[in-house]
Amino acid sequence: MSPAGFTSVSDERSRGDAPILGWGVVAAFAAIAALIAIDLATDLAAGTSVTHAAFEATAAALGAVAAIAVARRLRARARSAEDAVAVLSRDVAVAEANAARWRAEAAELSRGLGDAIDRQLAAWGLTPAEAEVARLLLKGLSHKEIAAVRAGSEATARQQATTVYRKAGLAGRAELAAFFLEDLLAPRSPVTEPPDPR
Repeated sequence: MSPAGFTSVSDERSRGDAPILGWGVVAAFAAIAALIAIDLATDLAAGTSVTHAAFEATAAALGAVAAIAVARRLRARARSAEDAVAVLSRDVAVAEANAARWRAEAAELSRGLGDAIDRQLAAWGLTPAEAEVARLLLKGLSHKEIAAVRAGSEATARQQATTVYRKAGLAGRAELAAFFLEDLLAPRSPVTEPPDPR
């Protein structure tokens, strides 16, 4: 709120009532101009002085000009908002299309990775139960969690995990995960230290 009690444009925007208040201002200026014009016509009929008539005519004209100026500004602001909405709508449509494409690609890659893992588990000669345990190990489940998922005992899950590692020729869970992740991760360039400025 300004010191004179008028609402600033930023205050109006923050409350979201700028269009209502703006068109109220247009109506007020138009009403003032109309009332002054009616008073001027009445005064002219009564034989008022030229100076008084000129003053009232100027006031009526200023009211009309103010109403027109505020109305134009409101229309321009509305057009600008409509343009912004159109641009944002296009951006949202593009983002949604990109997201759908990425989801489809991710699903395809995930299926491909799952198929590749299944082929490798079969190549190691794992039984279906051992292959399921291997997949659960790759997901990061503990032996206790694997037992709960498979409705078995923790000792059985631990034994099957040991069999998976033995048949795969790996030392444990870390090597199992590394076996499948190694080729997925792009090689990183070595980090170089910036030269010493001294």
